[in-house]
Amino acid sequence: MTFENTDFRQELLNPENPLDVKFLNTFLKSLGFDYKKEDVDTTMIIYNLNHEIIGTGSLKKNVLKYVVVAHDFRETSAFPQIVTYLSNKALENHKQCFVYTKPETAKLFQALGYSLITTAEPLFAVLEFGYESIKDYQHHLLLNKIKTSTNNIAAVVVNCNPFTIGHRYLIEKASQENEIVYLFVVSENLSAFPFEIRWKLIDEGIAHLKNVKMIATGPYMISGAIFPNYFLKNESWNFVSEKQAEMDVKIFADYIAPILEIKKRYVGSEKYCKTTAAYNAAMHKILPEHGIKVIEYERISAEINDKKNYVSASKVREAIRQDKLYEVLSLLPKSTKEFLLSEKSAKIKLKIIQGSGRH
Repeated sequence: MTFENTDFRQELLNPENPLDVKFLNTFLKSLGFDYKKEDVDTTMIIYNLNHEIIGTGSLKKNVLKYVVVAHDFRETSAFPQIVTYLSNKALENHKQCFVYTKPETAKLFQALGYSLITTAEPLFAVLEFGYESIKDYQHHLLLNKIKTSTNNIAAVVVNCNPFTIGHRYLIEKASQENEIVYLFVVSENLSAFPFEIRWKLIDEGIAHLKNVKMIATGPYMISGAIFPNYFLKNESWNFVSEKQAEMDVKIFADYIAPILEIKKRYVGSEKYCKTTAAYNAAMHKILPEHGIKVIEYERISAEINDKKNYVSASKVREAIRQDKLYEVLSLLPKSTKEFLLSEKSAKIKLKIIQGSGRH
């Protein structure tokens, strides 16, 4: 597909053409980017009249990626052309779109109508554009706010892929120690267990806790837009993961906690996954500066094959992968156990066996 412009010509990349992909990758590498076609859904390229690439941009769902313009063309209409096309494309199926960029270039997107959400120096700024914004999410939070007589207000953020007795233990501790607990459930569908199933298993598993209010995270906590490294199989720590975690925590501190007057955030200790450990570290670093106490509880243990083991959702997924679910039933509350032992879980178990995801 080709779109004509008086100054430049615009094309959509054919990802199945190795020559086109190599051509684009060479351009991006010259500007310090490593293009991975599996990380995007759509890629567009801007050429000058000599058929030379002068700019490109990609889209993964509603997140703009690899938006780059050659140095000699940065004062032209190439950048607005790329951003406008990708933004309009994203908004065909989503109410808002996001972009990661370097903090020093955030103003270029702001000039095109994007709003800055937060930054994590020196790597990232994250901005949004569209029919809805973080202000709409704040309004949603206000509608779910529970009136309290004390300031014992806590938050727990969970993915629960799947819901284990470890998750239940942490939520119960928060419930016992506070007047109200806001339980944020990751709504991004990048995990083996879909959001609807995770929500249902948690809801059934904490039905006895009357002071816990469940809320979906939307795109602003542990999402593919804000913290994509959380969902990668590669569990090694890196600076990018650290800065993504920092942005996630800043958004919680600046936009979410003040609305609900949250004073505490509960987390489980992390001994295995370095990305999650970096997330915990970011909370300990940032949240106290905003008057929010971080309360970290040690993971509980349960018996697996007559030996004590720390409870983790990853152990459950690995047992499913190896067809040894029966060995980890002690890690599961009733709601999850009944679901995994039923035919309703067949597709999810097959996905885990065949898949390569992590969280």
